[in-house]
Amino acid sequence: MFWIIFIGFLVASWLVSYRLKSKFRKYSQIPIQNGMSGAEAAAQMLRDNRIYDVQITCVPGQLTDHYNPADKTINLSEPVFYGRSAASVAVAAHETGHAVQHATAYGMLEFRSAMVPVQNISSKILNIIFWVSLLGGIFFLGLPYKLVLLAIIACYAVISLFSLVTLPVELDASKRALAWVESRGIVTESEYGMAKDALKWAALTYIVAAASSLTFLFYYVLQYLGMSDD
Repeated sequence: MFWIIFIGFLVASWLVSYRLKSKFRKYSQIPIQNGMSGAEAAAQMLRDNRIYDVQITCVPGQLTDHYNPADKTINLSEPVFYGRSAASVAVAAHETGHAVQHATAYGMLEFRSAMVPVQNISSKILNIIFWVSLLGGIFFLGLPYKLVLLAIIACYAVISLFSLVTLPVELDASKRALAWVESRGIVTESEYGMAKDALKWAALTYIVAAASSLTFLFYYVLQYLGMSDD
């Protein structure tokens, strides 16, 4: 059952990621009428929101875009930074949306940022348990299986909460981005549709991740309850 769930979500995640990259690649080939690049859109959105302490940087890779609240940087991948398409502008505005959230003390973003260290530790613990189990669980021979299960449940509980908190943060950033590109006249009506579609597929990656972590959490909770009944 574990491997069925694991492979199922692995396939779902790959399909959504593939579709997102396909959409971005397609829309990136269609220049927007005003000729604005992703970096220029991010800079303009920052100015419109009176944010002057955030830097915009270019990072290698594709769809590696992210906002770092620790050093207040909007990190845009090369296709987004230099791209002059609806997709590039949408992604850049989305990441700038996180900067706006940070500047306005958006509660869910602050909560997610506070959870990052705990989430990272939980992920590392799960990775250790996963690799040890693949080696036959020899290092767990001295530990009760229930204790190992409790550790797994605790880690998945943290990861699930982090995934659920991430959803409104990402959706709100996309909402801010789309509202800005439309009200500012950055994109035409047809270009707006492309921008919205690109961000929709980006949001689906977070939805799949949240569904995956919740499913595994319930799976291990049921395993633990089943042992308790024995």
